[in-house]
Amino acid sequence: MLDCKLFAILFQFTRLRSKVTRQNAIPKHYRSSLPLPDSLSLLPDTTGLKILSTLLCVLILDLPLPEYTVDIEVSLQDSSYLEQIKDYFKNINLPINISSVQTTVSNISITTVCLPSGENSSCCFCENGYAWPSTVCSDVMPCPSLSLEPALPCGYMQKMPFYGPYCEPQTEESCGMGEPIVMNMSVRLDSDFQDDLKDSSSALYQKYKADLEKAFNDSYRCLPGFVSATVMGFSPGSVFVSYEVRTGAASFTQVGNSNRAVQHFLDSSYQLNQFTFTRVITNQTNFTVKPSDIFEGDTVRLTCEINSTFTNVTWYHFDQTISTSSRYTIETVFATRRSILKITNVTMKDSGSYSCVFIMSSPYHTEIHNATETVSVFPLHVTPNFEDIDVTCNSPEVQAKGLLLSCCIDRHLTSLKVSWKVNGTINITGETILNGNCTDYQLNINESLCPPEKSGAVTTYTCELETGHGARRARSIGVTYLRKAHITISSTNTPVSEGYGFNITCESDVSNYDKISWKIQSGNITKTVNCVTCINNHPFPVKSVLTVKSASQEWRGTYICTFSQKNLDSSANVTIEVISLPLKKNILIDPIASSVQCQVPHALQCCISAETMSNYNVTFWVQQNEFQVEEKKKGNLLCYVYNHTQKECNKDKEFVAYCKFINRIKEGVDSEHIRLHLIPEKEISCSDSLGIGTEGAILIKPCSYVKNQKGFIRGNVTYQCINRSWEAKRNDCLSGPINDLLSTAESLVNSPEAKTILPSYLEHLKNQTEKELTTITNSSADVGAIVTILNMISSIPAEAEECTMKNFLSTVDLIVGDSTTAAWEDLNNKTRQSSLLLQSVENFSQNLQPVNNTIPSVFANTVELKGIVVKENNTDYNKEFGISKNLTVSVLISETEIQTLTQNSTIVSVMYSKLGHILPRDASEYVNGLLITTTLSRNRSQNFEVNMTFAKKDLSLKMPKCVFWNFTLNDYRGNWDNRGCTPTELGDYVICSCNHLTSFSILMSLDRSSISTFEDYISYTGLAISIVSLVVCIIIESLVWKYVTNNTTSYMRHVCILNIATSLLIADVWFIVTASITDQNQQMSRDICIMATFFIHFFYLCVLFWMLSLGLILFYRLVFILHNTSKTAQKAVAFCLGYVCPFVIAVTTITVTLPKNSYTRKNVCWLNWEDSKALLAFIIPALIIVATNLFIAAVVIIKILRPTIGDRSSGQERKYLFQIGRSVAILTPLLGLTWGFGLATVIESRHQAFRIIFSVLNAFQGLFILVSGTLWDKKIQEALLKRNSSSKWSSQQSKSSSLILVTPMLAMSYPFSRTFNNLCGKTGKYRVSSSEPSTSSTENTSKAYSLLN
Repeated sequence: MLDCKLFAILFQFTRLRSKVTRQNAIPKHYRSSLPLPDSLSLLPDTTGLKILSTLLCVLILDLPLPEYTVDIEVSLQDSSYLEQIKDYFKNINLPINISSVQTTVSNISITTVCLPSGENSSCCFCENGYAWPSTVCSDVMPCPSLSLEPALPCGYMQKMPFYGPYCEPQTEESCGMGEPIVMNMSVRLDSDFQDDLKDSSSALYQKYKADLEKAFNDSYRCLPGFVSATVMGFSPGSVFVSYEVRTGAASFTQVGNSNRAVQHFLDSSYQLNQFTFTRVITNQTNFTVKPSDIFEGDTVRLTCEINSTFTNVTWYHFDQTISTSSRYTIETVFATRRSILKITNVTMKDSGSYSCVFIMSSPYHTEIHNATETVSVFPLHVTPNFEDIDVTCNSPEVQAKGLLLSCCIDRHLTSLKVSWKVNGTINITGETILNGNCTDYQLNINESLCPPEKSGAVTTYTCELETGHGARRARSIGVTYLRKAHITISSTNTPVSEGYGFNITCESDVSNYDKISWKIQSGNITKTVNCVTCINNHPFPVKSVLTVKSASQEWRGTYICTFSQKNLDSSANVTIEVISLPLKKNILIDPIASSVQCQVPHALQCCISAETMSNYNVTFWVQQNEFQVEEKKKGNLLCYVYNHTQKECNKDKEFVAYCKFINRIKEGVDSEHIRLHLIPEKEISCSDSLGIGTEGAILIKPCSYVKNQKGFIRGNVTYQCINRSWEAKRNDCLSGPINDLLSTAESLVNSPEAKTILPSYLEHLKNQTEKELTTITNSSADVGAIVTILNMISSIPAEAEECTMKNFLSTVDLIVGDSTTAAWEDLNNKTRQSSLLLQSVENFSQNLQPVNNTIPSVFANTVELKGIVVKENNTDYNKEFGISKNLTVSVLISETEIQTLTQNSTIVSVMYSKLGHILPRDASEYVNGLLITTTLSRNRSQNFEVNMTFAKKDLSLKMPKCVFWNFTLNDYRGNWDNRGCTPTELGDYVICSCNHLTSFSILMSLDRSSISTFEDYISYTGLAISIVSLVVCIIIESLVWKYVTNNTTSYMRHVCILNIATSLLIADVWFIVTASITDQNQQMSRDICIMATFFIHFFYLCVLFWMLSLGLILFYRLVFILHNTSKTAQKAVAFCLGYVCPFVIAVTTITVTLPKNSYTRKNVCWLNWEDSKALLAFIIPALIIVATNLFIAAVVIIKILRPTIGDRSSGQERKYLFQIGRSVAILTPLLGLTWGFGLATVIESRHQAFRIIFSVLNAFQGLFILVSGTLWDKKIQEALLKRNSSSKWSSQQSKSSSLILVTPMLAMSYPFSRTFNNLCGKTGKYRVSSSEPSTSSTENTSKAYSLLN
């Protein structure tokens, strides 16, 4: 049986295709020679039928009969015969037997019909029941002409010649026959969006929907397997149309061609934009993320893969586009249709949604493949079992068990990699153990691996975990290896007596420690020793020394010394026994100072508190002799009495006695000395129960000691014998409460818990002072005692608590009030308590310890405190203080200076409005501003710049000086000093710039500018004239030197004058330079000031000693007429006096006073008077020289006044008086007699006129020397006049020289020649032939006269 299908193709016009099935095989050559059936010959010739291929049949054989399908292609040149041919094949009677080939045609079907469409293409249709094969489904394209005709079936374009494949019987795998897919599409209408398009029930919505769906259905109908196109809605942005197309698997090109046709089926009023067709595909992308568990630090690969081509791909993290960078890498492979995003070192911020968007675009269609995955990045937490741990490596338990370190993560990872690293000076290692999510490290600890010197060393163990994908985490565990120290403790002496000192030394073999603490355990009480000053820690060797300067019963007990390192304490202990012994200050002596009578017994006694339980061996010592005593109970005191009888009356009138207490360990203490004065019986004026004494004698007795229940009252009462009775002159006894406060303070400062007890004691001190204020204001002793208390407790470091600070400052405020002025005046006359009070506040502020890194501000009426703690970010230190709007002071320290300080140090300033006025001062100067103290907790040796602005209190005062209180001046009683400070006056304010820190204020004086200006004018004018005069004098002496020094006396005279002039010139220059600097308030360095003072002192002494030399030479020539000394000897003596003596005095003065900082005055460069009395090194030599020269001048005048033989006429008397006056005028400046007026300036009550006279005489001294010593010398006058005429001068000189030997009168033809002849008692003429003695006498007399010429 033969089944054949006919396949025909119209070559040019129409082509038919049929399918033929046969059941037996046809030989190969039959395929080209098989004839057409005879029925085909019925067609006329004009049909132009052309056979393009042979008829192929499938022959069905009996055994077996195979079946074949044959495609036959028929071309028609005239398509009008198409239907006839189709009918012909439909009407053929089957089967058809072809006997020649033994084939039977069983079925003939028409499958494909193609119509012409252009030159090289045709439009083909599948007959009913046939479809295109799936292999060409994506390639067939609708015929453009037919696709625009919705009524016509869809044809598809094929190229000519067409070689298949052809339509096949419809099956589930045929093109367009599978399950339809839904394509989500959108397109834009370029028209305005209307709100009705949001309402699906509105007419506009329905119209748009209907029109668009019809156009979509008409245009997409030819897509393979097309079902429907449905509009889903509209959205604004112009008008976006969302619609679904249900169809078979259509290719990108097919959809694009269909999109292009939509505008032909839609009215142009819709303004469809044919370039905006878009399809979004969300379910056809394979998106993978590796690794599945992602940790911070991993490298992540995100891969997107689609099954269609694309033109570009874009990656998004949330809505942000991802671009290639150091952490992001995008790798796209178009051949494999894949894109890979690689993220390195991911962080938590990389978590979130990631989208890959593939885009395929053409003018009429855009296809978007979109896929999204969420990536979660987990933190990789590594948790160690310890952060840090301390291990005692010499502990038996630790050495036995070791130490297990562990690191764990919160997720299980199969690829986890682990390593442990060890870093430290102590290299103790272990074994690694992996345990699930954890890694353990078992340490093997051995004591030998951590020696004592390395105790406290930290070894770091680092566990490092890796995920295998790049993430790596490490955690470190710090193991501090400690070693329990071996402590040794020793004491210098035990037991120890009260009042005696002892040391306890605690040593450790471990060099590193955090702190050392001391405790005293006495019974059930344990006290912590917080005495900062008594504990001294040494790093090498490691030891702590506890020093107790004065033991008391509070210090007895077991001492526990503890070295602490981390939480490991190592201790040792020693027991100290304190044996009772009274302190010297707690021994009352009676009397304190008294008179005794020879051979008459006098009671001497020493008393201590009766509460003392110990028995002492008490003896009295008088003049190195020991005497036994009698014990008596007097009230609350236990007294030891000795009745002393002075038997040796020819010995010292003044002697002392004291009592000695010795305890059971043979240690003793001496009482204060009792001063005794031996008086004869006949001189006794006062005699009663108090004692005996001469008229005006002083008796000092202790205060009444029976009134105080706790012991005796400190202080004494001074009596004076007046009119045969004792009168109390001074009472320095403390009041009971103040006495108790002082005793408590003395115990406090020696207490091991001083710092702890201090706050409560300060509160008690403040309350008691306030309560006893009325008593205190009338007692300088009470005021002084409170100052002593404040000074003692200021050495104890105090916590900077506001109440503690206020109690201290309030106590200061109470004792400096106006009511205590009289007490302070009394104290300042004999003590340094005011200076001590200021120093106490400085010490207190300096020792303040910050609380919570702050220093609170405290105000206590007249005292105010402010401060800061130095930190890294500190700016300028700028604090302002004031008690009123117009009386203020501010302190400024620049940020630069603060940055030089150590961290956590403190700067504290304290302002006082009253304290400055109780400090001693010069009578002419006044504290004209507030007093301010600024201290650092850590002193610096180098300069520290500070600026202060003081408001003037009294605007009438002038000449401001910036001063600080120098505690070392005035024999450590203190005084104002201006060194290192520079004032700048600015209206009502004075700005002080100082290079150090302490207590500052401003001193100002009354306006004495007129007097000072007049004195300054005299001084500067006189010194200037003197300097010029001295230069002229030296020049003249050098010009006439060889003419006027022709004999020994004249030579020595001019040597003296020349050295006087030179020394005075140098001294005046130094003086005028330093004075001008001082007057202009310019700062002079201390070294230059010292040097200037030394040279002024030295050269003024040289002037005086050369004047002494000149006077002695004159005296020698007047008195020792017949004696002759060589020139060399005279010159040696003169130079020793003129330079060596002044040098010795000046050097000795500076050597003695400079180390005490009392060589110069605080405000001028001259010898100090107030502190060291260094000025006496000038005054005493000057007065001695002036007195000596005054005596010499008197001798000269007496010689002049010696009566001569015969009576004098009145004319001669006048002549002698004139000569005396001239001699005094010459001798006064040359012998330095003007310096005698300086004595008047030293006297406190001197009149201002003496200062002016002294200034005039000494300022113009150089001029006086020039006139009297040089210009009045006729010999010098002649030498100057005749100097240019050598011949005349030589003749005159020869004549003068010869005449000197002949007659004194001719030799002294210039003034004073006759006067000095009379002084020597010589008149008349002498012959050349006179005897030698006469000649010698004449020469010496003449030389004596020449001293004044």
